[in-house]
Amino acid sequence: MIKRIIIFLVVVFIAFITSYLSHFYIFQVKQFQLGFSLLSVYSFFGISAILIYSVVELIAYKIPTQAGYAYLASVFLKIGVFLLIFQYSIFNEIALTTSEKFSLIIPFFLFLILEAVFISKLLNNK
Repeated sequence: MIKRIIIFLVVVFIAFITSYLSHFYIFQVKQFQLGFSLLSVYSFFGISAILIYSVVELIAYKIPTQAGYAYLASVFLKIGVFLLIFQYSIFNEIALTTSEKFSLIIPFFLFLILEAVFISKLLNNK
């Protein structure tokens, strides 16, 4: 259990660093401005991915039949918490530009795919 969590932690860290740095570099080259911190968005999704995987791993260890439901509930919680934290950046009077929309979607799907792949492997083993 601990070994799988550490492997997931390393994969998320590598994905975080490579994706954030490339995303940041593109924005520096193109001189785009965002209404929110790109690092904050990546940090939120990276930390939440680690927390979700750890919780599902623990639930799969204790109650294996309920691990899928725990993952589903945690994804909805993650989206809700994200909207609460970043509500002023997302729901302001000025509409988000295309680059801002992609800057929110890219880290969301990156870490969601990582979560889904690792949790599907976990659930298939159980």
